[in-house]
Amino acid sequence: MQEIQAQDQLDTTTGGPTVRVWASMIEPGTIDQAKRAARSPAVSGPIALMPDAHVGLGATVGSVIPTESAIIPAAVGVDIGCGMIATELDLTASQLPDSLVSILRDWERGIPAGRAGHRRSGELATRWMKANPMPDPTRVRSVDKVACQLGSLGGGNHFGELCLDERDQVWVVVHSGSRGVGNQLAQGHILTARQQTFDPVLEDPDLAYFVQGTPQFDAYVADMLWAQDYALMNRELMMDTAVRAVAHATVGIGNLPQGQRHPIERRRIQCHHNYSAKEHHGGRDLWITRKGAIRAGVGDLGVIPGSMGQRSYIVRGLGHSDSYSSASHGAGRLMSRTKARKELSGLASTWESMTNVTWQESQAKHLVDEAPAAYKPIDQVMADQSDLVAIEHELRAVLNFKGVS
Repeated sequence: MQEIQAQDQLDTTTGGPTVRVWASMIEPGTIDQAKRAARSPAVSGPIALMPDAHVGLGATVGSVIPTESAIIPAAVGVDIGCGMIATELDLTASQLPDSLVSILRDWERGIPAGRAGHRRSGELATRWMKANPMPDPTRVRSVDKVACQLGSLGGGNHFGELCLDERDQVWVVVHSGSRGVGNQLAQGHILTARQQTFDPVLEDPDLAYFVQGTPQFDAYVADMLWAQDYALMNRELMMDTAVRAVAHATVGIGNLPQGQRHPIERRRIQCHHNYSAKEHHGGRDLWITRKGAIRAGVGDLGVIPGSMGQRSYIVRGLGHSDSYSSASHGAGRLMSRTKARKELSGLASTWESMTNVTWQESQAKHLVDEAPAAYKPIDQVMADQSDLVAIEHELRAVLNFKGVS
């Protein structure tokens, strides 16, 4: 870990805002953005940059930001509660069918992806919405669509994968968040924060913040916590569907009531990586905002995915105090989406690493900004954070499902 002074003046003395960096592969622009965030009057301690850090909206993706009496909505991000779920199955590689295409097709039919949702909300989704009413439904365009998107994947870097670990044990991994409703809530609050923040010290309008004790702060926290719960439920429903498809193709038992855990499941692991939570660090109660980072307290189980169709990791947190008990959320982008589409489109080697993976090959031209070459090598990311997490299992993908808009 390297600690960098955040002040740009040459006569800066020690004790000012700092950035702690775990990344060995990082661009100067990413460091500069993190420095700007560290200089914000809302920030209450050093910012921690994870090994997968790269430039984001306002705050750096792959950053952990402590605030004592404020929250920066853009630092939480526009996909509130985005995260991972991984399920270990009581199956081994030898029990999988020779072709995984039928499982991929079942996932495509059962899990709406891209901008799509279910035609109508399922029983569990409807029940969940009634038990967990939105704090302020007027903040979204269509509450009906919110219910219909429960159990849907989204696009971008969201995915579902079938994986094998080092024992050839089968896992299902899903990455998704709070879908359209999380985005609408986040964008609305980010705009409100910009309009009501008149801090002359603020170097980026996207670092605008809400101060604890104000109605705006309370409204944002209520919506943020609700969206985090929505994202958790969203992943649970997709996992139900994905596991049923695997069970149908292997043991022939796929049709169970919605919400009932399948007998082939051993355990599920859930973790957010775009969220904020009240935690105790260094003798203080702080809001810890993780934008592209997971909680990695002592013994915490987490899921850290690599790039599309590559290795992912089940990890156990080591509770490193300098990172606020945090670790990376994935491999992290090496290229922007625009750069990836420009440099990787039509390149013969772009999809070589997907040779032994069942995936939506016919959609390759629409997925080029998600190609493995657009991301940092996950082995380097994991080496950079060996003091933050211990690896429990290494998962290699054999099937990958992406949302194509």
